Amino acid sequence: MKKTHIILLVLIAAAIAVLISFMGDVTTYDTVTSAKEKPGKFVHLIAKVEKNSLNYDPVKDPNYLSFTAVDSIGNSIKVVYRNTKPTDMEKSERLVLKGRVEGDHFECRDILLKCPSKYKDDMNAAKKELGTAVNYETK
Repeated sequence: MKKTHIILLVLIAAAIAVLISFMGDVTTYDTVTSAKEKPGKFVHLIAKVEKNSLNYDPVKDPNYLSFTAVDSIGNSIKVVYRNTKPTDMEKSERLVLKGRVEGDHFECRDILLKCPSKYKDDMNAAKKELGTAVNYETK
């Protein structure tokens, strides 16, 4: 074999090894039920906070937050987050929770907030915007 063929084969083998190493980091979004079936495994949950379930006392322990998360199917689980509460968490429509199920709760390592959309279908807001707009066609 020529030296260029050997070098090419080594590069292809290295590329395959790199791709295989990245495959271990790929995660999908799980429901509460599927996350409970994988205890101890790192998963991503998409859920929203159940109203009136937030338990956060920054005076007592600023690094402890617990709440009940509800997924799109309606299943719920207690979430424990050992860090400060994210700002405007109550206003967020959805949360992406990164962590693992441990026993009866979800031990969350990171919380990503999905902000509420300002482009919702609100006819009153649209009429208000149209009422303040200047009509240049009639001038």
